[in-house]
Amino acid sequence: MGDGQPGKLVLVTGGARSGKSRFALDLAREAGGRLAFLATACPGDPEMEARIARHRAERGDGWLLVEEPDDPAGALSALGAEGVVLDCLTLWVSNRMEARTDEEILEEDVPRLLGAAGRFPGLLAVVTNEVGLGVVPATPLGRRFRDVAGLVNQRFASKADEVHVLWAGIPHRLK
Repeated sequence: MGDGQPGKLVLVTGGARSGKSRFALDLAREAGGRLAFLATACPGDPEMEARIARHRAERGDGWLLVEEPDDPAGALSALGAEGVVLDCLTLWVSNRMEARTDEEILEEDVPRLLGAAGRFPGLLAVVTNEVGLGVVPATPLGRRFRDVAGLVNQRFASKADEVHVLWAGIPHRLK
């Protein structure tokens, strides 16, 4: 990759605290070269700030950090890295839902991000949460999020070269 060969899109999914990010980081490290972490989280409260700090410590030095909660496609296109972890797709969906309709997300935002992913010449590991295995959300907004995130995950999985799900820290390759 990066030597005229096409890039590789890897989708990494699983539940909360299942080891998704660590697995994606390992994939990027194995790709070698310059590494970048494309974060979609917005540090809006103390718990999220602590989570972000934990992720920074887990990565260690040597990673370019780009925080882009709204336009990871634009950021990805500008990165000069061979290995990128985009963490995470479901937070990006949540961010987009504040300003966009479901149709705009699914018909405009997702194709734009998938297009940028397809043009990326290195390894792109996209982290996402599996949102369809829990209880049915009690609120209309919760159900809307679950449905949109599930559809976004399906679209990424269909385009990915590899799909991995993590259960209790153990990766299982689906594709």
